[in-house]
Amino acid sequence: MIKFIEKIEGEAKLNFSFDEHKKIDFVDIEFFSTRNIEKILENKPALDALVINPRVCGICGHAHLIATTKALEDCYKNIEVPNNAKILRELTLNFEIMQNHFKWFYLSILPLLGERQHLLKATFPSQILAKAIAVVGGQYPHTSYSLVGGVVCDITVMDILKITHLIDEVMKYFEKNLLVDESEEFLNYKNIENILNKDGDLIKTLLKFKQNSWQHLGRSYGRFVVFGQNSYFNSGKSIKTTVSKNLNFANIKEQTNQNSYAKNVTYKNKYYEVGPLSRAMLNKIPLIKDSHRKYGDSIFSRILARMYEIPQLLNHSKKLLDELDLDKPFYIEPKIDISKISGSGYGCVEAARGTLLHKVKLHNGIIEKYDIITPTQWNLSNGTKEKLGVSQKAMIGLSDINLAEIVFKSFDVCSVCTTH
Repeated sequence: MIKFIEKIEGEAKLNFSFDEHKKIDFVDIEFFSTRNIEKILENKPALDALVINPRVCGICGHAHLIATTKALEDCYKNIEVPNNAKILRELTLNFEIMQNHFKWFYLSILPLLGERQHLLKATFPSQILAKAIAVVGGQYPHTSYSLVGGVVCDITVMDILKITHLIDEVMKYFEKNLLVDESEEFLNYKNIENILNKDGDLIKTLLKFKQNSWQHLGRSYGRFVVFGQNSYFNSGKSIKTTVSKNLNFANIKEQTNQNSYAKNVTYKNKYYEVGPLSRAMLNKIPLIKDSHRKYGDSIFSRILARMYEIPQLLNHSKKLLDELDLDKPFYIEPKIDISKISGSGYGCVEAARGTLLHKVKLHNGIIEKYDIITPTQWNLSNGTKEKLGVSQKAMIGLSDINLAEIVFKSFDVCSVCTTH
């Protein structure tokens, strides 16, 4: 049985097969279009990537910009990037992550549960966060304000006050709609029972899962990985609740899929989940660990982890603003022009959906090879019956393909990013 998945960024096709008990025993995942961004980048001047790559995706273009910048900077043997630039890159990336979380919840998840599409509830906070990004980046989406050596903006005190006001506005919106409670209280809760007697769209959704006995729906391997470490997210891998910190990019492997334009991605030859749930497990967030202990790596835990990340990042963004030093530089020109650089580099960030990795190889400032590994490639790798991908395993055993679609979309599918 074939089901086309729409209302995602792009399209996907799921080909289900069933066992004698009419339960799903395999799902072939196909992404059937590509734009060949990696090929387009070949033989282009290195700095062209700063304009092309934000257009890989209309939702996570900012994450692609920052990953590109980091990859190009990594090609230098010695380059100085001001702390102010690092702060602004992380700050605006936080805003893009949260913007995506709101849209995913209201436009993708709730309609699957029989709720009407809450267009205004999705777009209002997203619009505020886009304004915050534009204060720094000049526009949104597809900004190119980040470049090798820093950023091309000079933040003022008035800009900081404006961004602070926008952060407060989003926090009030979260407390009024997602969880009718003080966000500080929410962030201090340590078990699920603390929040299920509250009100708000998030709580109603979680209760609906429990009422339908769906709280264990969509469990996979319980293996998590985070590569995009910054001042808030911790990198490492977690198997169940055992966390280890030592990661190596060399252990990430890609494999071409004959049935799909998307490549499979493994770490140490195993499939790992990336995204908000992975980040929460690596950060050892008590409430998310409690959900994982009771319901595993289920869609219940994924929804909770993603929405929990919004007030976390809002609070952290305020701290980042406090760390800006307006008397210090935002850009330091590299001592060597990029046209004289030959070498390779990695750029890694945490995007809304999870770990995003860019790898570039330069020869005299010209791109010889460019490789992008997106979060959807991690989560939606199309494995075999003997070695299932993360989302494939999460759908095995279900008898209802509509429930399978909910599980599939819980990973926040992006066909466009994946088939770059």
